[in-house]
Amino acid sequence: MPKRTKPRRSSLQYWPRSRARRIYSRTSYWPSSSETKPLGFAGWKAGMTHIQVVDNNPKAKTYGRTITKPVTVLDSPSLFVCGFRFYKHAPSGSFSTGEKWSDSLPKNLHKKIGKFSKKPSEIRDFDNIMLIVSSQPEKSGIKKKKPELFEIAIGGAKEKKLEYANAILGKELKAEDVFKPGEFVDVSGVTKGHGFTGPVRRHGVKIQGRKDKQRRRHPGSMGAQGTGKMDWRIPQAGQYGFLNRTEFNKRIALIDNDAKKIIPKGGFLGYGLIKGPFILVEGSVPGSRKRLIRLRKSTRETKIVPADIKYISIESKQGGRKIV
Repeated sequence: MPKRTKPRRSSLQYWPRSRARRIYSRTSYWPSSSETKPLGFAGWKAGMTHIQVVDNNPKAKTYGRTITKPVTVLDSPSLFVCGFRFYKHAPSGSFSTGEKWSDSLPKNLHKKIGKFSKKPSEIRDFDNIMLIVSSQPEKSGIKKKKPELFEIAIGGAKEKKLEYANAILGKELKAEDVFKPGEFVDVSGVTKGHGFTGPVRRHGVKIQGRKDKQRRRHPGSMGAQGTGKMDWRIPQAGQYGFLNRTEFNKRIALIDNDAKKIIPKGGFLGYGLIKGPFILVEGSVPGSRKRLIRLRKSTRETKIVPADIKYISIESKQGGRKIV
């Protein structure tokens, strides 16, 4: 057998590996769009199941055949538009120049919200507008009271952005208003946290021999330190998991309001029942159950490829299965 070595399994692309600041992810980049509509949405991860679809990829060997694909179920009730914020671009980055809030805010929004300092007619010098939306956990199957508050970008020209923001202020935003079935999206979430771990589990370094410095689970040579400074590329112990991660080009298989199509008997294990709208995303998404997953328009050029779903598998806690 050949000797298999993997001195560094982890990638230096994600650095530093520090804990996320909050339980739901942030979105620092939004794609450009000429259509005046929101560019993102969000939903809670309820669980996974599998569907059977007809393969519509002409380059695949299974083209035209029925194949099985795993999907992630997102509990996605409508979002409440609390307000919108004005931004001005600068060489050092964007900064806020003002904001406007709805007169009827949710009662369970336990967050200090500042008042709008200027009237919308007085704010003329701005480059971008972001919607401030709030999740509505009372409409979902998750048992929580405090909603999440985050921003969503709007496409189109800035004059049309202001007109759209004023029109949707204080109203609800649905998933059908943003995405279409078969559309490819970017999925962001906070991964599962594992706390403080050593270099073997965190970076996948090889376990050393018994006589190697009388230690086994250590990275080996620490490199040229010089003046007592440790090189940042040396795999060391630290935070493992609970990081902001984004996966690109995940296809939306289905957007529906009838949750009876996917709810197993007794609800999803570790989550519960889904009361209303849901989204099926092909493949897995980062994060654990009951964690908010954010979706945005794909930043890479893609086209809408509808999924020809033959059936959806429903598995209950008792192991039974029902085909829809």
